[in-house]
Amino acid sequence: MPIIVRNLTLPLDESEEALPSIAAKRMRIEPKNIRHWAVVKRAIDARRGQVEFVYQIEVALEGGGDAERKCMRKLRKQDVAWLESAKSPPIVYGNESLPERPVVIGFGPAGMFAALRLAEHGYRPIVLERGREVRRRHSDVMVSYYKDRQFDPTSNLLFGEGGAGTYSDGKLYTRRNDKLCTTVLEKLFQFGADPDILVNTRPHIGSDKLPTICTQLRKGMESLGGEIRFEQQVTDFIVNDKALASIDVQDGQANASKKMRVGPVILAIGHSARDTIIMLSTRGVKIETKPFQIGVRIEHPQAMVDQWQFGAAAGHQRLGAAEYHLVAKEAASEHGDMFSFCMCPGGIILPSNEAPGLIATNGASRAQRSSLFANAGLVITLDPAKMGLGPLEALAYQRSWEEKAFKLTGSSYRVPVQRAADFLDRRDSQGDLETTFPLGGAWADIRATLPTAVSEALEKALPNLEKKMPGFAGSDSLITAPETRASTPIRIPRDSQTREAIETAGLYPVGEGAGYAGGIISAAVDGIRSADQIMARYAKPR
Repeated sequence: MPIIVRNLTLPLDESEEALPSIAAKRMRIEPKNIRHWAVVKRAIDARRGQVEFVYQIEVALEGGGDAERKCMRKLRKQDVAWLESAKSPPIVYGNESLPERPVVIGFGPAGMFAALRLAEHGYRPIVLERGREVRRRHSDVMVSYYKDRQFDPTSNLLFGEGGAGTYSDGKLYTRRNDKLCTTVLEKLFQFGADPDILVNTRPHIGSDKLPTICTQLRKGMESLGGEIRFEQQVTDFIVNDKALASIDVQDGQANASKKMRVGPVILAIGHSARDTIIMLSTRGVKIETKPFQIGVRIEHPQAMVDQWQFGAAAGHQRLGAAEYHLVAKEAASEHGDMFSFCMCPGGIILPSNEAPGLIATNGASRAQRSSLFANAGLVITLDPAKMGLGPLEALAYQRSWEEKAFKLTGSSYRVPVQRAADFLDRRDSQGDLETTFPLGGAWADIRATLPTAVSEALEKALPNLEKKMPGFAGSDSLITAPETRASTPIRIPRDSQTREAIETAGLYPVGEGAGYAGGIISAAVDGIRSADQIMARYAKPR
């Protein structure tokens, strides 16, 4: 079994080739006794004013297992240990006969990985995706929406091949401690992601790379017997005796509706398919509220962020664009702290509306993170239950702020913008406006797009963040709003064992839209878990 050596540090200008010698000293052996080594984790540490890289490496010794056991017996160091296998246990297939091929609704991260998992094991899933494949989706966004201001509710930055994840930053960091996280990273690498995602502590793909990876993953799923049908929106669920019996599907290509008998259905619709959530509620599927985040997106020059984080080392060719994660405890209230969300170094701000007449913001970065600007969400957590809102009322509450933002800039799809310094001084921003939002921006009173609780939290947080990071709330800091899609305010409760929706057998809600994930990795893992549960119940088709 290989050995892992942790907490090896290197200065910025020292090559990784020095790592075996440093590890050998830690292990009290000669460097020549290391037969093989590989980087397992790589991170940047800038906490003590001196920026350096920190590594974990895997080591195999000359002499194999006997030499490794001898070495480990004489060491009593927490940072030298046996490397445990990250492999998951094998799938155990069930005995029930499948009434129909499994159906996956939605082809975002949760749906993609659920469908791939089922296909890999011979279950031949059918995927229904309301949007279009990436090639057509890209044209719909870049030409029809960005250039001509013609928003397509069936093909946009949220709906289509890969879901909202396709055009996201592609951040793969998660706090979830699950061996399947490694499985997801390995699959992304298999379908085209850079191998660095397997070792970097905060892995990232990039919005320019994700579309191709999503397409390759889909082709891999199809080669294994899976099937995807684009422009297929599920418009109704027929539930009999608290069990899902069939669904109605609107075929956008044929402009016709059809009924489809179903067996197990994985519901992976993402956090913005509000029309589907409303329909599910009318059909008796149990839906409840949960806390959700709402706030703004703040944009700074990337050089400023680099200086905050790296000091004199800012601009070093090995560092790239710096990022940050903030918790503004000084802004704490009954709603908790204000904190940063989805920080995008060297990135742009994107529209994340699923319907016309709305403005909502999100962030993204290309693989090289080469934009001159950085952006991040600054959000607080609201609890619909404490606000007296039911599930559908909470969705309407989210939407109401997006509608206000749209009207505030003349119904033009330009994003409302205000300088942070002007926000604090309650004055109008003036002068030239440069923002990375692809539809442009318009100076506006940001408070008009936000709940009072968010405005008050910003008023408390910004001055203190300015003290810690000079310029954070200055004239070069732009606030855009609203940031309403950080999470969904609803959850579709499910049985902890079967993973089926409560009171709706046969329906498996997964991912962000069902209230069980918060990013690409966690959504993908959630989809895989439900696919595994279906296989554990039903026998493999012949």
